[in-house]
Amino acid sequence: MKYIIIVLFITHSFSGFSQQVAGCKPSSSKSMFLTSATGHRGGYHWQMQRYSKVNADGKKISDANYNSKMWLNAVVPGTVLTSLVTDKIYPDPYYGDNNRKSRKLIPDMADVGRGFYHYWFRTQFGIPSHLSGNRTWLKFHGINYRCEIWLNGKRLGSMAGMFNTQSFDITDVVHHKGKNILAVNVQAVDVPGSYFKPGLTQTGAVGENHNGGDGEVGKNVSMLMSVGWDFTSPDGIRDRNTGIWRDVEVYATGDVVLENPFVQTKLPLPDTLTSRQTITVEVKNASDHVQKGILSGKINESQGTFTKNITLAPHEVRLVTFSPQIYHSLTIQHPKLWWPINKGKQNLYTLSLKYTLVTGQISHTSSIKFGIREIRSDQNTPDRSRRFYVNGVPLFIRGTNWVPEAMLRNTQQRTYAELRYTKQAGVNLLRLWGGGIAESDYFYQLCDEFGFLVWNEFWITADTRFPTDTALYFKNLANTVKRIRNHPSLAYYVAANEGSEIPGTGVLLKRLDPSRDYQEQSECCGVHDGSPYKYENPMQYFENTASKRGSRVDGFNPEYGTPCIPIAESIKKMMPLKDTWPINDSVWNYLDGNGFHQITTKYRQAVDAFGQSSSIEEFTKKAQFVGALNFRAIWEVWNYNKFNYGDRFASGFLFWYHNSPLPQTASRMYDWYLEPTAALYYSQNGLAPLHPQYDYLKNTVSVYNDFRKAYPGCQVEATVYTLDAKAVWTKTAAVDIPSDGVVNDAIKIEFPDNLTQVHFIKLKLKDKTGTVIADSFYWRSKDPYRGAWTMTGPAVSGFEDINKLNKAKIHTSATFDQKGTIRAVISNQSKSISFFTQLKLQDTHGKSISPAYYTDNFFCLLPGESKKVTIKFSRIDLPEHHFQLVTDGFNASPQIQYFNYN
Repeated sequence: MKYIIIVLFITHSFSGFSQQVAGCKPSSSKSMFLTSATGHRGGYHWQMQRYSKVNADGKKISDANYNSKMWLNAVVPGTVLTSLVTDKIYPDPYYGDNNRKSRKLIPDMADVGRGFYHYWFRTQFGIPSHLSGNRTWLKFHGINYRCEIWLNGKRLGSMAGMFNTQSFDITDVVHHKGKNILAVNVQAVDVPGSYFKPGLTQTGAVGENHNGGDGEVGKNVSMLMSVGWDFTSPDGIRDRNTGIWRDVEVYATGDVVLENPFVQTKLPLPDTLTSRQTITVEVKNASDHVQKGILSGKINESQGTFTKNITLAPHEVRLVTFSPQIYHSLTIQHPKLWWPINKGKQNLYTLSLKYTLVTGQISHTSSIKFGIREIRSDQNTPDRSRRFYVNGVPLFIRGTNWVPEAMLRNTQQRTYAELRYTKQAGVNLLRLWGGGIAESDYFYQLCDEFGFLVWNEFWITADTRFPTDTALYFKNLANTVKRIRNHPSLAYYVAANEGSEIPGTGVLLKRLDPSRDYQEQSECCGVHDGSPYKYENPMQYFENTASKRGSRVDGFNPEYGTPCIPIAESIKKMMPLKDTWPINDSVWNYLDGNGFHQITTKYRQAVDAFGQSSSIEEFTKKAQFVGALNFRAIWEVWNYNKFNYGDRFASGFLFWYHNSPLPQTASRMYDWYLEPTAALYYSQNGLAPLHPQYDYLKNTVSVYNDFRKAYPGCQVEATVYTLDAKAVWTKTAAVDIPSDGVVNDAIKIEFPDNLTQVHFIKLKLKDKTGTVIADSFYWRSKDPYRGAWTMTGPAVSGFEDINKLNKAKIHTSATFDQKGTIRAVISNQSKSISFFTQLKLQDTHGKSISPAYYTDNFFCLLPGESKKVTIKFSRIDLPEHHFQLVTDGFNASPQIQYFNYN
């Protein structure tokens, strides 16, 4: 045992938004957020009560004398069901199959009616001295679905649509001294829809497990997946996520307010030596009097100030434009460009705007970050598939589909963790799938900083009906686009997931934001239909037969993926222990979209190919081998076919899907508990910007390069090892790696006849000095592949002998610094391969500390080999005084290092 005493200084470096939970950007420098104490440890006591139980109107409820002692505690931001679960009215729908509709533990809106989840919300607040100003505003950043808002006995107004934000002028209503009573009457979606019933005509694709239920939920402008989908709760979220789901803000300004600033950048491509910026902003006079003043702005400190005299009539709203033709400071010489991951730095500029009254008083300021870049796409490809360009450079898309948290139980901390894991994986584009939500300001901020592109869809799917109120749809769309359009990560607008657009969508988007391209749905205009989605034999990825829809590894595929079972600790969290082992197919299938991803069938068969397991711990450990191989194989098949380098032309694809919207047995790169699976680290390997890779079908070695830089004079080396770690075959090939290209089939591996049934392949890529700059490790069996739709072949069957691996002896030496970083060196001190070596940060009771960011994990070490791993995490996730670092392996005994801190 080792004990290390440390002083701990660890914090998350969330930039910008300190008070709010849901990641909404403050509307003013004088701002506060009314976050609930319940659920979020905020400073405000929110309550709620079912509408039918309240015998009073909004005027009485928002009066200080109203008695709300019998009301329930409410979670804000949050949903009605989240609050009811927190208040112990209903069991946690995320545990086991509590949410299964047929169990009737939680009433479903389709059965009990909309009124069952129709609630009043109520809180009180004071106005602190720093919120002084001529005008005081109350802003709701998101309510689902309709609401009526009351403050101090006065009706402020109403809102509708899940993705609308609205500010209310409360200057004449708010009490600057004493308490203010806010009451919000929140109604559920107009049409709740229901889980698909036998006998009804299904609207979606064949075999897609009743996705979207009966389709009726699509008549709302809302989160369509809440009615049920095979990647989330298969039979829906019971309250359809009714509630105040985003931040509630109070802020102060002067009489003149700046809204919706927009920076359009233009590069004269292919020249990138100058950039011309056009700036627009809405200037609103909120008063009953004429207002005169100066609107001024600047980009960073190095650029000059631009100004314009503005006189506004009472309640006038004017769109003001600053063009580079008139304001020369809006032309930037030698701009620092924004690039996506692996292509360059994510440089950001700051636009600062302010309106100063003739009295010299600053009425309002606005500051936004933006990036100088130009993103375009076209179909000028051999197969007419869509190809994206950033700053004139073709970008091979290795992206993913992002689906939101199923019950909107999201926070800034969770958003940060998920996107940090995603960045570690190495993907370059996130598709916000059309049945989800409009993501938060903080989400886009992190995408800007991390170098993701974002493909944004707008709440329509082919599985569901069109919104009934098209005016409401367009209002929510316009509100969202104005909020997100300054982010350099925002790359592409798409109206719908499959299906078609509401007529007029493209025209509106082009008017709101002419700087981005658009297509009306996700499977047109050079993007073909998706699949596979389920676990399949990875040999079929290499063979391009993994989908019965035909060739999928070509052109641009928007959905191509596979699952990965979570680690044992997460499985034990998500269901009763009795259902974990032996595996309870009923519960496991429910947590797999009713068995859609084949976890208890094909996936379990693949795990059992490594030998029958005797416990959930053994089973989930072997399940990581399966998930790791499949995830990496998918990335590598697409790597091989990049642009014109492979067997066919491919411009990119989007993995379906990489994050977990709720606890599920068909997990992804990380599970809902923010525990990474092996799929994260083997995706990181397959998506490495320089990567040597092995093809299980061709038995060849190729080298992928995602950098905009060539690497001449390199060498790639392949070595085959037996089960007892004996090197039996090796070969080296010289490779000149092209910029942003691929060297395919550089080596053909000839496996010796007397090779052990299970064996290993180590690939090394060396630069011209002989330094190893990238490596990969593979496991393989001698089983022959007998064709598509069989569970045979060297990547999926015949691995029982893995259990004959000799015991490995591993040693870990770790240090901890005051910045909150563990640095560990893990060494294999034996003559056996250490297979799937895993580091686990835990409390002293063995409970995992998550999220934690390991630079690598689930890795394999040859005899005498060592690896350096860095681990970062947040102090808020640590237990008091003690924690431990466990080093474990499939064939190694656990090693524990203890840490004490003051």
